Amino acid sequence: MGDKKILCIGLVCLDIINVVDKYPEEDTDSSFVLADFCRYDIDVSLLAERAECSFPASVVISNVRTGSRTILHMNRNLPDVSAEDFSRVDLSQYKWIHWEGRNAEEQVKMIQRVEHYNSTLPEDKRITISVEIEKTREPLYQLFPYGDVVFVSKDVARHFGFQTAADALRGLYGRVKKGAVLICAWAEKGADAMGPDGAVVHSDAFPPEALVDTLGAGDTFNASVIFTLSHGKSLQEALSFGCQVAGRKCGVHGYDDIVPQKQ
Repeated sequence: MGDKKILCIGLVCLDIINVVDKYPEEDTDSSFVLADFCRYDIDVSLLAERAECSFPASVVISNVRTGSRTILHMNRNLPDVSAEDFSRVDLSQYKWIHWEGRNAEEQVKMIQRVEHYNSTLPEDKRITISVEIEKTREPLYQLFPYGDVVFVSKDVARHFGFQTAADALRGLYGRVKKGAVLICAWAEKGADAMGPDGAVVHSDAFPPEALVDTLGAGDTFNASVIFTLSHGKSLQEALSFGCQVAGRKCGVHGYDDIVPQKQ
């Protein structure tokens, strides 16, 4: 696919993390999000800005003793990406597009546009579609049959009555389209995946020496799996790499130190 890119569709939120022993220390908001994207060479040319809206932010209180966290979210008036916003995307630039399940009705319209585009191309030139179904919200479940790769969360699996990732895959695979891959991460139990052959692939977790910050571990896992699969690696390799990177992330604050520095 040459130098084609991966497009992620979702909502940006600034997380302000207070790491405390007993009581949160006072912290202040900041406006470095765009600069942070640029620092990591993330293309934001398609970013849909809303001048009339407040930037969404969350204050995260993290307990250093237990690793638990409390999230206080504010500024909820920023709308989700619409199908009209997505209509301006030049699909020829991308090899993979990932949707974070949010406004599912609009997202189905976006995916259908990609499906129509894919129908005009040979199989090896088509855009891979992935979706994440993280929240236990009924409207999001309509996204199951639209992904070539579908990430379903532990919370959603439990909502459907499943107590392990493997059971969730077997019980939910009938909801995805023919030939799709269904993936379920289960925190300290690692992650499982199932493809069209019906076999369950598993990776153990890679816990850090000390649990420091779990915020964003799920997103880190998803990104690592997508990165690996988009480079032609196997499902087993993708699961293992995803669990390794997510485990590394849980052992550091933020994301800068996920990759160990060379000595």
